[in-house]
Amino acid sequence: MFLCCWLGLVALIPTTLSTNPGVKVRLTEKGIEYGRQLGMAVIQQKLGSIKIPDFSGTEKVSPIGKVQYSLSNMHIVNVGLPKSSVDLVPGTGVTLSIGDAFISLNGNWRVKYLRIIKDSGSFDLDVNGLSIATTISIKSDETGRPAVSSDSCSATVGSAKVKFHGGASWLYNLFTTFIDKALRNALQKQICPLVADAVSDLNPQLKTLNVLAKVDKYAEIEYSMVSSPTVLKSLIDLSLKGEFYNIGKHQEPPFSPAAFNLPPQNNNMLYIGMSAFTVNSAAFVYNNAGVLSLSITDDMIPKSSPIRLNTKTFGTFIPQIAKQFPGLMMKLLVKTVKTPTLTFQPNNATVQAITTVTAFAIQPNSTLSPLFVLNLEASVSARMFVSEMKLAAAVTLNKMDLTLDKSYVGDFQVGPLENVFHGVLKLVVLPAVNAQLAKGYPLPTIGKMKLMNTQLDVLKDYILIGTDVQFS
Repeated sequence: MFLCCWLGLVALIPTTLSTNPGVKVRLTEKGIEYGRQLGMAVIQQKLGSIKIPDFSGTEKVSPIGKVQYSLSNMHIVNVGLPKSSVDLVPGTGVTLSIGDAFISLNGNWRVKYLRIIKDSGSFDLDVNGLSIATTISIKSDETGRPAVSSDSCSATVGSAKVKFHGGASWLYNLFTTFIDKALRNALQKQICPLVADAVSDLNPQLKTLNVLAKVDKYAEIEYSMVSSPTVLKSLIDLSLKGEFYNIGKHQEPPFSPAAFNLPPQNNNMLYIGMSAFTVNSAAFVYNNAGVLSLSITDDMIPKSSPIRLNTKTFGTFIPQIAKQFPGLMMKLLVKTVKTPTLTFQPNNATVQAITTVTAFAIQPNSTLSPLFVLNLEASVSARMFVSEMKLAAAVTLNKMDLTLDKSYVGDFQVGPLENVFHGVLKLVVLPAVNAQLAKGYPLPTIGKMKLMNTQLDVLKDYILIGTDVQFS
């Protein structure tokens, strides 16, 4: 996989324009070096597939006279690429240079001279001082995914050393004078096309970039570029849209991403900055889908809990419930009033949620009789973490406030119910929320990419994921 850990990210050409990105990705020198190592392995493999056709000719060799020669069955036995570098050209693109490379091959030789004398044997050839330089162009294909190609390439073959097995010493003169040049030309003609193939072979991998990643049946997240990549001397910064959408309906939320800058760090290969905008766009999408609600019945509360969802328990705090609806089970409907809002501060992620809680008595015929509606404002802390290739979270309750919105059973004081609803939140609502958050949301990835040595920090207005990568 040729340099795919970074070219795949660099190669996105913007299809949309936005003031600020929701997600930023930075590839560091460490990541570029890993990409170089991957690329060299692929190019080395490609050069090992060089095919040199059989060729023959007639030359005059002193003191033998005319010599008919042929070389056949030539094949590569070893390729070495001891020196290589990938250089970023600020504001433009990528150059790949390979120096002091060598190729070893062997084959068979046959000569005929003085009309009747024939000789044959095998030979080994070591070609040294091979150098390759190529520039890589980056564009977008018709699907909005990246595509790369070798824009220009040059290759030169240095010295060659041959060892014949069998035959006389004059064969070396024949090689040095005539065959050496022919073999070098045959090699040089194939090197750049093979390098171009190695770059082109990256494109199927680039097509796996999750420009639009499905999350579940309600949501997908878009990771298209909102501006051209910023290529500096030692790093590449990418600006991705990083916005959740309802599947089949791309509606923009009533808020925009705020500007943020990644800090100067170089411990990991890759850094991903995800803004509060991205997470809040997810809340907007799920709220639009109408799934930020939860119906709670008594069987969802642990049997060990003293809190029971029935009119007897609630009648302790609101006597008229027990009088008007004796001996009935209850149901609670928790529903968001507005989209929850997440804020990032250093080492702290907080979600503010405003919901209503509607309480019903369940009649023997299963109809629901409304009892009251409460306004519930809750603040929860979110612990963010990376699980495989996804960003996941877990929340814990900070505080909650209850006020009465409507009563169907007469006035009552809300204060005595606070402990009950505090318990309902901790025992039922938050576990349900955490079960969903634990499934995670896909990060921008390409191919069979694995994250390693991952760290996550909460900073002002965004979270920073530092990670190394590995491709299988």
